[in-house]
Amino acid sequence: MTATDTHCPYCALQCGMTLTPGISVVRLEPRDFPVNKGGLCAKGFTAADLLDHPDRLLTPRVRKVPGDRLSPLREASWDEALTLIVEAIQHSQQAYGRDSVGAFGGGGLTNEKAYALGKFVRVALRSSAIDYNGRFCMSSAATAANRALGVDRGLPFPLEDVAGARTVLLVGANPADAMPPSMQYLDAGRANGARHIVVDPRRTATANGAHLHLQPLPGTDLALANGLMHIAIRDGLIDEAYIRDRTTGFEAVRAATNAYWPERVERMTGVPEAQLRETARLLGTHRPAMILTARGAEQHSSGTDTAQAYLNLALALGLVGRPNSGYGTITGQGNGQGGREHGQKADQLPGYRRLDDPAARAHVAAVWGIDPDELPGPGLSAYEMIDRLGTDGGVRVLLVLASNIAVSAPDSNRVHDRLAALDFLVVSDIFESETAAVADVVLPTAQWAEEEGTMTNLEGRVIRRKRALPPPPGVRTDLQMLTSLAGRLGRGEFFSDQPREVFDELRRASAGGIADYAGITYERIEAEDGVFWPCPSEDHPGTPRLFAESFPTPSGRAKFIRVEHRDPAELPDREYPYVLTTGRNMQQYQSGNQTRRVKALTVALPEPRAEIHPDLARRHGIADGDLVELRSRRGATVLRARLSSGIRPDTIFAPFHWPGANALTNPALDPHSRMPAFKACAVAISSYQEGTE
Repeated sequence: MTATDTHCPYCALQCGMTLTPGISVVRLEPRDFPVNKGGLCAKGFTAADLLDHPDRLLTPRVRKVPGDRLSPLREASWDEALTLIVEAIQHSQQAYGRDSVGAFGGGGLTNEKAYALGKFVRVALRSSAIDYNGRFCMSSAATAANRALGVDRGLPFPLEDVAGARTVLLVGANPADAMPPSMQYLDAGRANGARHIVVDPRRTATANGAHLHLQPLPGTDLALANGLMHIAIRDGLIDEAYIRDRTTGFEAVRAATNAYWPERVERMTGVPEAQLRETARLLGTHRPAMILTARGAEQHSSGTDTAQAYLNLALALGLVGRPNSGYGTITGQGNGQGGREHGQKADQLPGYRRLDDPAARAHVAAVWGIDPDELPGPGLSAYEMIDRLGTDGGVRVLLVLASNIAVSAPDSNRVHDRLAALDFLVVSDIFESETAAVADVVLPTAQWAEEEGTMTNLEGRVIRRKRALPPPPGVRTDLQMLTSLAGRLGRGEFFSDQPREVFDELRRASAGGIADYAGITYERIEAEDGVFWPCPSEDHPGTPRLFAESFPTPSGRAKFIRVEHRDPAELPDREYPYVLTTGRNMQQYQSGNQTRRVKALTVALPEPRAEIHPDLARRHGIADGDLVELRSRRGATVLRARLSSGIRPDTIFAPFHWPGANALTNPALDPHSRMPAFKACAVAISSYQEGTE
């Protein structure tokens, strides 16, 4: 059989691999691609196990009793399923208006599918109701980067540059577990004398290899950043010439950080003053230096301002736009970068254009062949849309692609109630997820190895996903499904189910935008091991490194923005005395709908564990391996305890790959990005006896 070079379906590294279909199995081998250089993690090595998994959805399913989601799902034809969906859409829009029908997308969709979904909602449904799960992932860092730098590209440099940095500050990031192949770059840097500093309330696998490990109380990362800025200014570590020539707004930041003297920041964060001073010294003198943030710093009700504080620090030190140096944020989902560029966000058009910009509307409408006035305005963000499902003025018919919001959204008990309030729910997935289990119609979709398309990895490198084998009989791609629905809604002329045709249209729609793909072709991607955007023409080389000359802002300068620490939306008290923070395990991915079905991964980690400090455990009579109940103001869950002296005694960690953790989390939203506060909420803990009600 023919070998096909493609990419891993999981995280934003998009590691290269080769698939060779055989008689009974698909052989998967790592590939020497510039990102992973022949490495794969356990999830990548086992990715092909899901292609013929017995749980695979192979036909559409509908309720045995229409309208009764307690009745079992039964197999149906595509014609029957699509007919039911179109009838629900038309009935709802006639009764409640166009915005009563919406869609929820995902950061795992290819660029073509994300683009087509945004277009489908705005052209076929003519609705404003669309957002996606990337709102729960990258939105705070993206918002900060856009307002400070004029562009949001997670890493504005190739991953290989990390190996050349002599100091790296990692804030709320644990790539050793979340992205193991990326650790080769950190390891190479350390081998050459680099000093790494990890900011995390847990002693993670990444922290174990660091020169310094700072353990702040969750929700105090902004105070920590402002404290580092205070020291950098006081000790003469900032780059005055860079600030003068390449930035604006520094004096307001200087004034704000006067109040963050080291002793005060130690009291606020719990990080010793000596560690603060050493961190600032290394960033300021052990050059080149990088500051990298991730979800631990960003998934807070003040996540945008926290990312901004670290951006401020990087700008003040003169790091941004210099070789092996700068600020970046580590994108998580497979197409978390491309997925937030081409229109599945509530306020966005392709090319990272704003939906409320008349010029952007005119450009995209011309590409789509419609009048700009036909385009709806911006809609609600992800959680705001979810929170209004089934209500007056809210979405009543919802289409979900590549997302398992019943597990991944905050305050999941509330989310289940809102899903139940819908008039009609449609889920497209490869397995019956917890969200699909409560749907009216479930549609089977092609997997990663069965479709063509492009993805954009954490570096802004656009790569090709290539089809190695056809989908099973009866399974369609999401492009085919959306095109069929559009046709039944009388708007089929605007859509194609051919990935290359969709990508070529995306190129035209993105032309001249911030994320300009106009010069990127399938052929170039293959010949060049990916092409970095922006790439405005086919003779343009692409842009691996941003900001060397200027910033894409009206002034050409980066912008400092004054930010102040705010307490988390929910603080511990007598009833809920501890802080819960959530995150990833190495063996699982996202909501676990895929990885919890892989035997090798579940054997390694069969169940979620609550990580707690031995001192906290002794206080509550808890031993390692005991069942414990965690309770917040929103819900409760039962997990098995894992005792670790590497976590703060006032903090509890729980992974989010299983149902349960997000029953506890707080949906309080960042005012700028609308990111929920996944990383800090108040909880209580107690021993739990099996069989207890």
